[in-house]
Amino acid sequence: MEVPEEQPGPQPPHPGDHCIRDGDFVVLKREDVFKAVQVQRRKKVTFEKQWFYLDNVIGHNYGTTFEVTNGGILQPKKKKEEPTSETKEAGTDNRNIIDDGKSQKLTQDDIKALKDKGIKGEEIVQQLIENSTTFRDKTEFAQDKYIKKKKKKYEAMITIVKPSTRILSVMYYAREPGKINHMRYDTLAQMLTLGNIRAGNKMIVMETCAGLVLGAMMERMGGFGSIIQLYPGGGPVRAATACFGFPKSFLSGLYEFPLNKVDSLLNGTFSAEMLSSEPKDSASAEESNGTLEEKQTSEQENEDSVPEAQESSHPEEQETMEMISQDPEYKEPKDRGSRKDYIQEKQRRQEEQKKRHLEAAALLSERNADGLIVASRFHPTPLLLSLLDFVAPSRPFVVYCQYKEPLLECYTKLRERGGVINLRLSETWLRNYQVLPDRSHPKLLMSGGGGYLLSGFTVAMDNLKADTSLKSSTSTLESYKTEEPAAKKRKCPESDA
Repeated sequence: MEVPEEQPGPQPPHPGDHCIRDGDFVVLKREDVFKAVQVQRRKKVTFEKQWFYLDNVIGHNYGTTFEVTNGGILQPKKKKEEPTSETKEAGTDNRNIIDDGKSQKLTQDDIKALKDKGIKGEEIVQQLIENSTTFRDKTEFAQDKYIKKKKKKYEAMITIVKPSTRILSVMYYAREPGKINHMRYDTLAQMLTLGNIRAGNKMIVMETCAGLVLGAMMERMGGFGSIIQLYPGGGPVRAATACFGFPKSFLSGLYEFPLNKVDSLLNGTFSAEMLSSEPKDSASAEESNGTLEEKQTSEQENEDSVPEAQESSHPEEQETMEMISQDPEYKEPKDRGSRKDYIQEKQRRQEEQKKRHLEAAALLSERNADGLIVASRFHPTPLLLSLLDFVAPSRPFVVYCQYKEPLLECYTKLRERGGVINLRLSETWLRNYQVLPDRSHPKLLMSGGGGYLLSGFTVAMDNLKADTSLKSSTSTLESYKTEEPAAKKRKCPESDA
């Protein structure tokens, strides 16, 4: 009896993977604000109107909280146990407190002088409490709210967390929702569940959400299985996918295929010669993307040197995610050496990309994909009707759109086409809650909408519906069904007689 050979897969995580290393992608967290950056030595990072260096975070565990000290140096914050035996002096209500701006004895100049002396934010907050004439008259809840507000303003605490689907989707939705087509994080979770994303699947994805959906699928599949990404234009956009920091083993099962070649693949006219001009365009697109990223990086460094007041006037520019190109091939030809080496390297990349496109075409031609995910800014109807032919029967598909009207049209077209069941158009409703002792309640502000989902399952189409050559027989059967019964025909001549 022959023992089947085990297929090599991604290696289990190394015991040191929970530590931050140089070159890792991490997420900076302060309260409910996130920002994805890459750890690099001697690189200035700007976050929430503060600049610092990430040199000292290397070697620490994820989830460690750091305090920004003088010179932009991060120091790990030591946990201090708060004494529980002391009873806080608090008032019964706030009816006698008047907000006239005179309750605080410290002026702005005094606070600035404390900062210049190098006093930590925790001590500044304590002095603000001691010099407040109305603090002891406030209720216990009001005191906690006051302390939390002052800590957020004067204490520079930053937590380094590991990137994940939830964290990155929350970050994108709060910072740049237009880049992910206003897809809320709970909607993305619904897509992964309805699409049955799991290890070992063969999935097709068409998305224009900066690679967030692709990264979420790769994280859930864990490097097992294959994903075929269809992209418009010169090349796929994977800015959010790079923020996950996947190992190279995860990329072995990732394929890409141009969207404008799908029709030829369906018609059976696709050939390798059709990709001869494609690598040149995509390579130039990659180079342009690389130079654009370098320009954005240089602009970011220039913005870091601008004073704080000037930074606040351009919040979108200063909060732009720092995407550093990892591939050295994005450098200018003069930095790589001779022009001949540059041309050879470019031709090698073109051949590799062409080979990957042919592999993706072979996988699509099998027409046995385990699922389909569509989340793009284009109209979903033509995309879905074309891509469903690559999906095997009894497999799920999910389509996302910011608006429901395109999905309603898509729903109607699918009903007319057939070959699908359990069609469902849904919208999730999300409300955040504040959970605190004796004051848990829904938050006052909530999201207005997170997009719509159209989901269903594919089934094998009936031969009469699928084969166009049998339309005549189908019409004959339909006419036969609509004919009147024979008994009524016999009665007509008898009545005339």
